[in-house]
Order: sequence, then C-alpha cells, then structure tokens
Amino acid sequence: MNKIIPLVLFIIVFCFHPENVSAAAYHATWWPVQSIDTMKYSRDTARTRLTDPEFSSVIDTQIKNISATGATHVSISTPYDEEFLPFLRRWVETARRYNLKIWFRGNFSGWEGWFDYPVLSRADHLQKTEAFIKNNIGLFMNGDIFTPCPECENGGPGDPRQTGDVKGFRKFMTDEYQVTQKAFNQIRVQVASNYASMNGDVARLIMDKPTTISMGGLVVIDHYVSTPEKLVADIKSISDTSGGQVVLGEFGVPIPDIHGNLTDIEQADWLERTLNLLSQTAQISGLNYWVNVGGSTEIWSKDGFPRKAVEVLTHYFKPDQFTGFIANTLGQPISGARIFYHQRYYSSDQDGAYHLPSLPPPQQIIISSPGYKDQGVLLASSQEIPYIIMAKDRPNIIYLLKELLFRLTHSIIGK
Repeated sequence: MNKIIPLVLFIIVFCFHPENVSAAAYHATWWPVQSIDTMKYSRDTARTRLTDPEFSSVIDTQIKNISATGATHVSISTPYDEEFLPFLRRWVETARRYNLKIWFRGNFSGWEGWFDYPVLSRADHLQKTEAFIKNNIGLFMNGDIFTPCPECENGGPGDPRQTGDVKGFRKFMTDEYQVTQKAFNQIRVQVASNYASMNGDVARLIMDKPTTISMGGLVVIDHYVSTPEKLVADIKSISDTSGGQVVLGEFGVPIPDIHGNLTDIEQADWLERTLNLLSQTAQISGLNYWVNVGGSTEIWSKDGFPRKAVEVLTHYFKPDQFTGFIANTLGQPISGARIFYHQRYYSSDQDGAYHLPSLPPPQQIIISSPGYKDQGVLLASSQEIPYIIMAKDRPNIIYLLKELLFRLTHSIIGK
C-alpha cells in the first residue's frame, strides 16, 4: 500500500492539475448597464462653460458622486459638433479617471436646433456621425455606448406619430446603427450603438419584431409614468410586442405634471419601489436615471449634497452578494457555467467562482454547463458560500477512471 499511494498521488496531480479556486474581485449587478445622466450640465451649459477652467471642479464632483453609486456608465449629453469637442473631452477624461464607461447621449445640434445651429437632414446626420466617430478615436473605449440620435423624433423630419413616416423613421434608425457599427469596427473599439432611445409611445409604433431584430434585439425607451407598477407593465408590454430586451434610456421622479411635487422621502420611496420591481423583471437589461443635478428629478443638489434617493440607487447598483464555487467531481473548477437566478443568467468565472446579487434567502438557482447534468441549488443563507459539485452527463471511461482515482486518493488522505 505504501508504494501505491505515491503513484496514485502522481496520477492525480498529473492528470487533473486542479486550479486554485478563489473568489474573484467582482461585484454582480442586476443590470449590465447602470447609468446616471448629466444632461443639465454636460449639454445645457456646453457653450456658457466651454472655456471656463473652474468648471472642471464641477465636473469632477459630479462624476465622483456618480461613480460612488456603483454606476457602470455615466450618460454625457454634450453635442457632437466640433465647437463642443473640448467640453466633451473634459467630461470623458474625468469619467475615465473614475473608471466609468461612457454612454454618449449627445447629438448634432442642428437636429433639434440647439444653440442656433442650422437644421440637418437625415443624410447629413449619417455622414457627420460616421466622421465624428472616425475623427475622435481617443474618446471611445470598449464597453462604451453611443447613441447617435437620442429621441430622434424630436428633430429632423419630425415625429412619425405626426408625419406618418414610420417606414422612413425605421430605415434611418437602422441605417444609423449600421453606419456607426461599421465605423467602430474600423477604429477597432467595441462600442454598442444600438441604444436608439425614443419615447415609449414612439417605440410602440416603430419597434416591431423585424425592426427590433435589425437593432440587435434592443428597445430603448425614455419613459416617465405615474407609478412603478405602470413602468414595469409598460416594459413587459413593449418587450412582448417587439420581441426584444428593454433598456430605460431615461426614467426618474418627480416630473411635476405626472407625479406632482415630491419630498426627498417620497422620491426615495418611489425609486425604492421601482428598482425593487425592476430587479425582478427579466425583460429589462439596463437603465439610466435622469438626472443627477439640475432638474426636478435631481438626486444631488448643485453643491453635491445627496438626497435620500442616492442611497436607494446605490443599494441597487451595488447589491449585497451571494458568492460560491462550481467544480466537477474531480475538484476542477467549471468556468462559464450558466446560473439561472431570478429570471436572469449569470456565469462562473475562470476559477469557477460565481457572484449573484442577493435577495433575502432562500433563493433557488439552476446551474447548467455543457457536458454536465443540470443542478438546482437552494441558497439558504447569504452567509454561506456554497461549493457546488456538478456530475458529468455521459462520462467516458477515462473520466470515470480519473474520478475513481480522485475518490481513492481523497479516501487514503482522509485516513
């Protein structure tokens, strides 16, 4: 027996070489895109603050506060015109210092007549957008989002609900997507440009299933409604009719004409109820809170003082975590295992570690991986770190031998 033990141990180490399993420094979120909008300062002050050096401290404070919430992106609405590029770069450079991705939600000023710019045609907009991307490579990073024409219905040829030009609107939107994706591919930066935000009622008219497919399966709505329940119901309805995932390009409270005037506590309560429902809604894959400072929905004062809503938003952007590990019966970590949890899919990392945003236990998860049997697990406590062992679906003779040796070795070591 003494001669067998070293041989078995050698076989185990040589054949299996299991990786060291440790929890990665990763924080799971409810939504892959968690953004806060800066429009009132990044767009509305673009000309008056264009050359004001003291405004850099304002930008820094706003970006720092947004980053602290756990946001993945900051929405910057500075126009894409040459005049405003220095201002846009200041916002972008500050966001990079705080490790934020950018959701570019500007436009060319002529589309809606901002800052007295002449009106643009659709053809001009396409040409200028392509040139803007190619001429400003340094602005973009992998993981950014670029919206070439937010709420496009508010400018150009007009709103298709009034003009009746549904076909033309759809074509322009898909043309913009194709042109921008081609441009980003040419500069070799992975930027999503299918976030074509529009009014919710416009989305109901425009985003049929073929159009949604042509836009990569995504519908982006800027949507303000009276109650959290209606917001979720509208998201589900638009997802059903379009066949796509929904992103909230804008949402927030209070809009006085819809919600009246809310106190800090009432605003925070509305947001808490909304985010709680959205965290349980499978059809939504991202959101952008409008706005950080300067509007009726602001969550910071102009001096950077947070309202109660900031704490609520932070709780959902940086949720508590369930953490554990997934391995096979040889003790080898399984990377890329799919974890179905709360109507969403998550994945294990290269070390077999998984991270899930936590809700009060118990919570059920279902784990699947090619070549292994699906497994359901009950997370009974947020304090536990479940080590989940997955069995091979159809193990071959070599795997079975390895498994036998693995068990034998552990049995011997245990003795």
